[in-house]
Amino acid sequence: MTREAGPSRVGRTHAPTHPEPARLPSLTGLRFLAAMMVFTTHILWYTGLVPGDTGTELRKTFALSGSYGVGFFFILSGFVLTWTARSDDTAGSFWRRRLVKIGPMHLITFGLAALLVLDTDRPTRTRDWFASVTMQQSWFPDIRTVSAVNGVSWSLCCEFFFYLAFPALLPVLRRIREEWLWPAIAGVLALIVGVFLVATFVVNDQPRLTAFSVSGEVSFDQVWFVYFFPPARALEFVLGILLARIVAAGRWPRIGLVPAFGLAVVGYVLTQYEPYLAGTAGVATVWTAPLIAAAAVADRQRTASVFRGPTMVFLGEISFAFYMVHWIVIMKAADMIGPTRTFSSGTGVLLILAVLGVALACSALLYRCLETPLVRRFGRHRPKPGTADLPSPAAAPVPTEGRRVPN
Repeated sequence: MTREAGPSRVGRTHAPTHPEPARLPSLTGLRFLAAMMVFTTHILWYTGLVPGDTGTELRKTFALSGSYGVGFFFILSGFVLTWTARSDDTAGSFWRRRLVKIGPMHLITFGLAALLVLDTDRPTRTRDWFASVTMQQSWFPDIRTVSAVNGVSWSLCCEFFFYLAFPALLPVLRRIREEWLWPAIAGVLALIVGVFLVATFVVNDQPRLTAFSVSGEVSFDQVWFVYFFPPARALEFVLGILLARIVAAGRWPRIGLVPAFGLAVVGYVLTQYEPYLAGTAGVATVWTAPLIAAAAVADRQRTASVFRGPTMVFLGEISFAFYMVHWIVIMKAADMIGPTRTFSSGTGVLLILAVLGVALACSALLYRCLETPLVRRFGRHRPKPGTADLPSPAAAPVPTEGRRVPN
């Protein structure tokens, strides 16, 4: 193979001699469960569709489910990008494919959210508009900026940062010898705990937030540091990279899919009893890492997985569109219903299902008409002329671009 000058390559080590499955359908299916956790938090907190004590208890129980799902996405992103990385890739080619994946969906949903903002006269500053449309809002420790326009798009700012760093980060992490991968995981976990400790004892705790379930407990600066700040969330992304290397090396312990799912559930239960700054970000979501690894192993070994069914895989495929559009649908429904109108529990549940149905229909439309055509047209891997079409040195030698893999 001739070595090209120019853009840096996303990985340069030798490929393994054994083939690996490029598709990870179980992880695709799990994406929808994570997206549903985000939907559940938002539908309960931004609408009064579940009334009385039942609504109060549900809001308390699922207050952190959204942040738990987002943390899952960050770990999964590092895992899948590492699993599907190509030795003949360049930084420019990688960035192009990632931008094609997230950019058009972001702009379309930004436009829809902008119409909602203008229709409801929600105060938004010029800085907020600019930061949101350019996916830079999470760098600002300002609650109005990070939540501006489409309230969920802040996570794209973090993902955008991860993508920019990935071509330089992956070759460094691939130099870690296999026997040092678990100590490296331990080091990342220590840093994640360190972020929580810095936010708790170093970051200014005044003024205290007076909204949602954290009223009077912490300041927004503290929440921003553990939850929105891209370098802090990048630790979960790095955890996913190392996890992919451990699974590819065959060093993941024999933890089945059911026990791993149980660990993720236990991890979420524990968030209810942890300090808010621990329960809202990396310290909590590391409990989802075993589930990601176990699902990948199940697909690698082709063992049974309930997340691999056609329905779950399709829902996982539209989960990015669902994540980007669901908040807009919920906020529009809340505006139409009004803040004072109440319903019976049965009617409230039916309305929630109706909102979910609308969000899913919009997601399927965006996936079929926007995401899929653009990814097929512009998101395929194209090796440079004169280079061999080499597979990933970490895990996945089968060509993957344009195929159904989670991301």
